[in-house]
Amino acid sequence: MGFKLYPILCYNFPNMLVKLLDTTLRDGAQTEGISFTVEDKLKIVKLLDDFGIHYIEGGWPGSNPKDIEFFKKAKEIKLKHAKLVAFSSTRRARVKVEDDKNIATLIAADTPTVSIFGKTWDYHVTDALGITLEENLAMIKDTILHLKKHGKEVIFDAEHFFDGFKDNPTYALKCLKVAEEAGADILCLCDTNGGSLAFEVQNILGEVFKYVKAPVGIHAHNDSETAVSVSAMAVKCGATHVQGTINGYGERCGNANLCSIIPIIKLKMNIDCIADPKLKGLTELSRHIAEIANLPLSAHQPFVGRSAFSHKGGIHVSAVLKHPKTYEHIIPELVGNERRVTVSELSGISNLLYKAKEYGVDLKKDSPETKELIKILKDMEHQGYQFEEGEASFELLVKRTLGVLKPPFELEEFKVETRKRGGNALDVDAWIKIRVKGMEYESKGRGDGPINALDCALRKVLEGIYPQIKEVKLTDYKVRVLDSQAGTAARVRVIVESSDDKKDWGTVGVSTNVIDASWLALKDSIEYKLM
Repeated sequence: MGFKLYPILCYNFPNMLVKLLDTTLRDGAQTEGISFTVEDKLKIVKLLDDFGIHYIEGGWPGSNPKDIEFFKKAKEIKLKHAKLVAFSSTRRARVKVEDDKNIATLIAADTPTVSIFGKTWDYHVTDALGITLEENLAMIKDTILHLKKHGKEVIFDAEHFFDGFKDNPTYALKCLKVAEEAGADILCLCDTNGGSLAFEVQNILGEVFKYVKAPVGIHAHNDSETAVSVSAMAVKCGATHVQGTINGYGERCGNANLCSIIPIIKLKMNIDCIADPKLKGLTELSRHIAEIANLPLSAHQPFVGRSAFSHKGGIHVSAVLKHPKTYEHIIPELVGNERRVTVSELSGISNLLYKAKEYGVDLKKDSPETKELIKILKDMEHQGYQFEEGEASFELLVKRTLGVLKPPFELEEFKVETRKRGGNALDVDAWIKIRVKGMEYESKGRGDGPINALDCALRKVLEGIYPQIKEVKLTDYKVRVLDSQAGTAARVRVIVESSDDKKDWGTVGVSTNVIDASWLALKDSIEYKLM
């Protein structure tokens, strides 16, 4: 069935408020690789509440003991802004709502708001549930009426609504009407399979708003890479409730990413959804929850990613230095992010001058030192160096080349021995000789691997001379083979991430020997801290 494309119903309403429901703890917890503990979930609740999210969907208390325990402990948290939401399905078929254990557990969770999902696609009703269309309508009606009697605010998640509407619009709309008449406070339209496009959502919402009066919400999945655009279009058409997850977590391809939706609604559509001061905490929120989830955060994630406002091409940097909006769609600081200029063989003098200024080094455009640095940079990148993730190494390179940095220690030699006997664990020992302040020192270290052993040996000497090194922790170690066709003789690039609880930095080393490459990155990490 085809429909004409409806005109956009609302845009730029200054008094409009979109309320956000975060389902990181329920839908997001279904991400491969995520396993939140109860304590993890409680931490995330506090973070979301502090940020200003309106609803926090905590889980399905009828599905597992962990969520039951979570809702018990969550009662002890005094939320400043958010409402905690418990999630469940409608009553089961051929079971009275008063006798349904899932509904009883949902009520026992004692949250002010509940979210109920019900089928709105006739195909799912008849083929998945194996019941009649009328019985499904009764399940929706009975469940909502029962929950309203218990004083709950009810969000009705119309599961598979857009697919259902495309197949049988009359029945999909009837499900919404039954939910509305039973007292549902919000009708949330779900693109459960993530297959809808923004113009289809606009088209269908034109029909929905003619049929129901209750507030409408949107819950989109990202299987077609359209969850954010679908959510924004729904808001533009009049939806005042948006569901999603931090960093787009969710099963399959994930849910609509609130880290993109929030600034789009707030900054680009000029519709209120979060307080202005809180928006600046978006990047920190994204990174904090990624840490709790123990998943790497994509550097290229819009708005909050480390590379979201990074500039590498010399022409780009030259323009951004004059007028930032030439290559930036918003001011990075609005979402708590920052502009980054990276350096590479593609970079021009503009990049180098920008970084030198950032490092507090006086560098002139036409100076011999500038030309020498550009040449060194291009030669090193040809060898396989990459400074986007090793900016600390680049800062050291600049200062060494300009003679403004003296090395705090110098390597004389090192030796690493690895022994394995039968099925026993590896024994790795390192011996190192270095020169510090004109004195020669030797030490030994044992570690889980060659780099750990070298680090231990180096620290035995340096921590007595430079106590601040005790603060440095190596947080990540990455090895990349650069020319795999060379086999075991291939050149490798090693990236070492370090932290001292105040700052994070990355260093890089390249060699045909992985231990040598690792030493170069490790040495730079320690030297950067001492600088």
